[in-house]
Amino acid sequence: MGERLAIDGGPRAVPPDLEKKWPDIRDEDKAAVLRVLERGVLGGAYAPEAIGLQNEFAAYIRRKYCLALNSGTAALHCALWAAGLQPGDEVITSAFSFVASPMAVLQNANIPVFVDIEPKTFNLDVSQIEAKITERTRALLPVHIHGQCAEMDEVNAIARKHNLVVIEDACQVHGALYRGKRVGTLGAMSCYSLNFTKNLSGGEGGFFLCDDTEYFERADQLRIFGERVKADEARSYIANGIGWNYRTQELPAAFARSQLKRLDEYNAIARRNGELLSRELGKIRGLDPPFAASDRTHIYHKYRLRLRPDALGVRIPATEFRTRILNAIRAEGVPTMLWQTMSLPAYPLFQSKEGFGGGYPWSLTTHGREMEYRAEDYPETQKLLDNSLIVGSEMYPLYVQSQELMEHWVAAFRKVFENLDIVLEVPMK
Repeated sequence: MGERLAIDGGPRAVPPDLEKKWPDIRDEDKAAVLRVLERGVLGGAYAPEAIGLQNEFAAYIRRKYCLALNSGTAALHCALWAAGLQPGDEVITSAFSFVASPMAVLQNANIPVFVDIEPKTFNLDVSQIEAKITERTRALLPVHIHGQCAEMDEVNAIARKHNLVVIEDACQVHGALYRGKRVGTLGAMSCYSLNFTKNLSGGEGGFFLCDDTEYFERADQLRIFGERVKADEARSYIANGIGWNYRTQELPAAFARSQLKRLDEYNAIARRNGELLSRELGKIRGLDPPFAASDRTHIYHKYRLRLRPDALGVRIPATEFRTRILNAIRAEGVPTMLWQTMSLPAYPLFQSKEGFGGGYPWSLTTHGREMEYRAEDYPETQKLLDNSLIVGSEMYPLYVQSQELMEHWVAAFRKVFENLDIVLEVPMK
């Protein structure tokens, strides 16, 4: 029996006020935003901060073209549109992601087709892709989940074999490497988010990147109401095709430019903290730290810790064990959370397939098969979500935390697992 648990009236393991809040807003960030207000230019497709951000991120990722947009979802939509996908075409993606990944597919009137995850990396299981390819498959949309790249060599080999376009959903992996190459340069196009939770934050925003001029021009037209807008020409206001208003704004662009200068610093801190947590938490029976492949960098956008109640001889439902551990760890002062609790195919959206109404775009399927989304077909995704939690919330991620705080978090886990009998007895909230 160790020290009395916080949920049982004892002191919390983590001292208060050690966490650093995210985003990390410094004087230089405030000055960058203030300069926009002083300049008085707050928007426009070719406004100076937007252009500067595009150029700087393209140089950082090492791609020819970059569009700064108002969200990562917009970036995904631009990529699917740029690829020339037609209504009813199918896009294969992961059953484990934020809903924006398949939502952008639907937005383009395409049909998401899911594959289950590989349980070690949480990325899509490439061995399942070919079985999902049909005559209507046009694109592969691998998601680099939680900060570690998917198996892109294998994804690209399948794409070449079946003449498919590859679009990287890189919304959680800014600055990571895969076998010596920047993630985001591994597909025909790549998409990023600048949401306030990301290691590169603009509050909100996104990036579309590619090296192909035709892809770039199609995406650029989609983001501005179907117009062909050039930096050195007066705007015509003539729509040449369908389009949306996906432009970014100068205030978030200026903030993101300032943050970009520290992206490598944040990633280095996150790797240090993630490796420390994995090294120490891996010594606790019943815990499996996230796997980090040796041929790529893991930036720990989210640190997902898998629970193993079976290794402890605990015979209660997985979700109950998860909730009990979550409550106990939070009480000790460790910010923890659940991020997604079911596979994407299990969402009501995909069960009802109502879509835009009347079953669109599923009703466009013309090759004789009824698209089914059966939750039981994605067991590894559901098993992971039932048996894991995120250490470090979106407000307190690993990017800016001290090593001292990590050691307190480890101590909190040790305390909870040394008092597991109490954790299993305390009434659940």
